[in-house]
Amino acid sequence: MLNLTNLTWLYHHLPMRFTFSAQAGERLAILGPSGAGKSTLLSLIAGFLPVNGGELILYGSDHRNSAPAQRPVSMLFQENNLFPHLTVAQNIGLGLHPGLKLNHQQKHALQNIAQRVGLTEHLHRLPHQLSGGQRQRAALARCLVRQQPILLLDEPFSALDPALRKEMLGLVDEVCTERNITLLMVSHSIEDAAAIAPRSLLIVDGRVYWDGSTAQLQRGAVPEATVLGITLEEHVPQ
Repeated sequence: MLNLTNLTWLYHHLPMRFTFSAQAGERLAILGPSGAGKSTLLSLIAGFLPVNGGELILYGSDHRNSAPAQRPVSMLFQENNLFPHLTVAQNIGLGLHPGLKLNHQQKHALQNIAQRVGLTEHLHRLPHQLSGGQRQRAALARCLVRQQPILLLDEPFSALDPALRKEMLGLVDEVCTERNITLLMVSHSIEDAAAIAPRSLLIVDGRVYWDGSTAQLQRGAVPEATVLGITLEEHVPQ
């Protein structure tokens, strides 16, 4: 599980400050305007930005100052960040061992996740020999093979066509259910959010502006939906 209490990052001396909690296996969409702090929030949790104050508790341990590799977190970015000179198998294997010295159990785990994301026949290929969707599958496999209890997605599927994006979201949904993974997904699409995350955090000006049901947000049942340009239901006050 995950607990943030006034977790703070100073942006040009202006604080972004986040407070919320999530249970093990819960799925949250992180929504809001561009520049509101959505990606900053994920980077603070993952350890890619320094924490300037507050608390960050991940599965019972304080991780404010721990290195990214020491956190129970995997993160997938919009850019797949595959190494161009390594094969698909090697790129995925980095999630298991930085020196790619895999034991029998790790090799089995690699084959299993490759099959799960539909890349078994492409493990010998280099990234430039793959389609955009296949590259994102490889990056997702590298995250999932680590079997960390928290998965952070920073709009990794936004550049994919609608059919492939739906397929990738379905895969993430299945794996998170099977492994009871806690998911935080940044998205600019309320439809994508509703497809995978029952709960949403609306981030505005570096704060959690609203926390509640994604379905309510999508249909305009709460006034905060206007932040996303969603038309409110007739009975909802402006």
